[in-house]
Formats: sequence, structure tokens, C-alpha cells
Amino acid sequence: MPSENSFFDSCQRLTSKGWRAFLLVNLAGLAACSAVPPSEPPALHVPAAFKEGVPGSSVWQTAQPRDAVPGDWWRLFNDPVLDALQQQAQQANQNIALALARLRAAHAALDSSRAALAPTLGANAGSTRARSNGSAGPSIATADSIGLAAGWELDLWGRLSASAQVAQANLQASADDLAAMRLSVQASVVQTYFALRAAEAQERLLGETLAAYQRSWELTQNRYRAGVASSADVAQAQATYLSTQAQRIEAQSSRAQLEHALAALAGQAPAAFSLAPTAELPPPPPVPAQLPSRLLERRPDIAAAERRVAAANAQVGVARTAFFPALTLSASAGYRGTSWGDLVSAPNLVWSVGPVLAATLFDGGARSAAVDAARAALEQAAASYRQTVLVALQEVEDNLVAGAALEREQAVQTEAVAAAQRALGVVNNQYRAGTVAYLNVLSAQAQVLSAQSALIGVRQRRLAAAATLLKNVAGRWEATAPAQ
Repeated sequence: MPSENSFFDSCQRLTSKGWRAFLLVNLAGLAACSAVPPSEPPALHVPAAFKEGVPGSSVWQTAQPRDAVPGDWWRLFNDPVLDALQQQAQQANQNIALALARLRAAHAALDSSRAALAPTLGANAGSTRARSNGSAGPSIATADSIGLAAGWELDLWGRLSASAQVAQANLQASADDLAAMRLSVQASVVQTYFALRAAEAQERLLGETLAAYQRSWELTQNRYRAGVASSADVAQAQATYLSTQAQRIEAQSSRAQLEHALAALAGQAPAAFSLAPTAELPPPPPVPAQLPSRLLERRPDIAAAERRVAAANAQVGVARTAFFPALTLSASAGYRGTSWGDLVSAPNLVWSVGPVLAATLFDGGARSAAVDAARAALEQAAASYRQTVLVALQEVEDNLVAGAALEREQAVQTEAVAAAQRALGVVNNQYRAGTVAYLNVLSAQAQVLSAQSALIGVRQRRLAAAATLLKNVAGRWEATAPAQ
């Protein structure tokens, strides 16, 4: 069996003998010299399971390529406000609108490429009046015409069908780009929303801490008036109160900026958008202990990269067909005469029909360069596809590690908050009894605030990691029944 390249070379040598030889070749034999190579996705070996997963805990269904992304994966967080924000973002986000416009353009390009496979039919009508000078003197002639013309380029070498394949693959890639943009916007809304709630929780914590610091400041002032505390204690209490007040202002500013970001994601101006504060952070959904790596086939960005490989492969075929002649069947019929009154009559009837074979005999290597460029573009698309898959694998591994580590960190940090609160209670009693200096109280208060603030940060990062992991696996990780 000759290779695909040798077959293409034989067809190319056939063209060098001149266009007259092709008039003697059967059309079926011509059609056998197809220049379009078969399309295969780039080979890429992926592991059966993720490195950071817990093996043997459950059985999970292997995903099918290009499964639809669930439209409501964020409902795992059980937050109605988040649900409403997602609906607004899907309807008014401008990045999604841009992806939709690109999808419509891809639809139009596909329709245009498919139209090239069909015959064309045109109509014409005209009237000319011309003056000429001859030996007998000047003369004026009038010519009127009306007629129809048809043409059809036969797709002998697959150029037109390959162009349609390119447009079809680009359309599928655009649809996957739209799905990827929707998924990205959804994940951004989730992460920004929980960052805003975390900022609210920080603000509430700082407000409660300010109230406690104010009581400590007042207590220190009373002790100073009683002569059992120094002016330095009063100054330190005041400094701690004011410093915490500044932190609260910063938290308020951060919350406002995050609200503006949500407004932009929802396709609204910040002035027209408002979100009632709740300072509530829901628990993250449980992350499965085991995920198959083939879940990544559901990701629309990977599907888009694979479709662009198919488009680049078909483009190689389009470039190769330039070496072969183009055969066009054309026909025309109409009437031509000197007067509109008797134009449509048998003596004025004119018609023509016949094939046209056109081939480029010499172009200085332009066609070969076009083929080389198409092959290079195919290699680029294949490399981009492989890199997209590798990045996706890294993202899932990173968030599996982050989710497991943050879960343990939250448990430890919760214990740290409880321990710091117990220590603060002991130090406050000791200070009231006059057995420790006020510096000990300040240190214990700072430890409590730091531990509580860190706990809020850990909870927010857990939510962000869960949302990112859901985005990484295209929004779903449903389980199947265990194998018997």
C-alpha cells in the first residue's frame, strides 16, 4: 500500500504533464486523488487517575468527550443569592456576548463554505449605445441583451469539502469557546462572591473586636484614674483600637471593590448594582476522593483545542489541492439584439455551454510554501492541544491538593481560635487582678484577632478551591454504582 504522501506526490506529478492530459482522464479516477489527509487527534497519554486522589475509595464513571457543561453546578453551594447573580451574569456578561457573536460569525463562515459546493445562477440585462467612425462616416449602434448564466465547480480533489470541514471544525471550536467562557464567568462569579462574603466577615469580626478593644480602653482609663495603670497602658490601648479601626476601613474598601467586580461580571454599572451584606460563608461541597483523569475530556477548552487541530488538518488538505486543476462547468443562455421590442425572438437567441479546466503551471514555489505553512499550523495546533491538556491536569492536581490541605488547615485553625480565646480570658482575669501587665492583654487580643481572621481566610480559600476544581472538571463529578 502506498503511503498517503506518496499518493499525493503521484497526483502532483500528474499535474506537471499539462492540462490537456486531464481531458482524457475519467472523472472518477480524478476524484480518487484526494489531497485531504485523514484527521486524527494528537496522541497524548494521560494517567488513569490523578496523583493527588485517594485510590480505591469509589468507582467513578469515565467521561465522554465533549459532554455538555452542567448549567447550574454552582448550586452545590446552596446559596440563593449566588444563583441570582449567576443568572444575571449569563444574560448580560459582555464576554459571553462576545463569544456568542464569534459563534454567529463561525455559523456564517460555515454557510458560506457550504454554498461553494452548490452551483451558481445569475441573471443579467443590459443596453449599450455606441458611436463609431468608418469610411462611410459616423454610425451609431444599439445593443440590448438579457440572459442567464450558471456555473458549477466540481469538487474533484476535495478542496471545497475540505474548506467546509475547516469551517465546521472552527464552528465547533467557537461553540466550545462559548461554553468555556460561560464556565469561566460562572467560576469568576463564585470566587468573587465568596471573596466579598469573606470581606464582610472580616469587617464584622473587626467591628466586634473594636467593641472589645473599646471596653479594654475604657477599663484601662478607669484603672489609670485609680492609679493602678500607667499612661503607657492607656496609650497602647488607644493605639490598638485605632489600628483595628483602620483595618476595618480597609475591609470595607475591599468589600466595595469586590461588589464593583460582581457588577461588571453581571453586565451592570457599579452605580446600578447593590448587594445586601450577610457576612455568611457556606461550607464547601465535599470533594470526591477519587476522580478519573478522563473527566478532563468534558472541559470545553480542551474540546476547542482538539477541534482546532481538526481544522488545521483540513487546511493542509485545502493547501494541497492548489496543485491540482480546477474543473468548472458553465452555461449561459439569453437574447441579444438591437431593439427591446423584438429582443426575445429566435434569431436573437445566444447560448454557450462547456467545461473549463484551469491549472497553475508555475508560481515560484508559492503553493509549496502554502502547504508547508499549513503543516506548521497543524503542528502548532497539536502542541497547543497537548499543552492545554497538561495545564488542565496540573490545575486539577493543584486544587485537589489545596482542597485536602485547606480542610485540614481549617480544623487546626479552629482549634487555634479556641485556644487563643481561652488564653485571652485567662490574661484578662490576671490583668484585672493586677498580676500581669497590660502588654500581655494586648498580645492575647492580637492572637485572637489574628487566629479568627486566618480562619475566615482559610474558609474563603476552601470555597475558592472547590469552585476552581469544579471548573477544572467542567462542573460535575457524579459517581456511578460500584462494580460488582
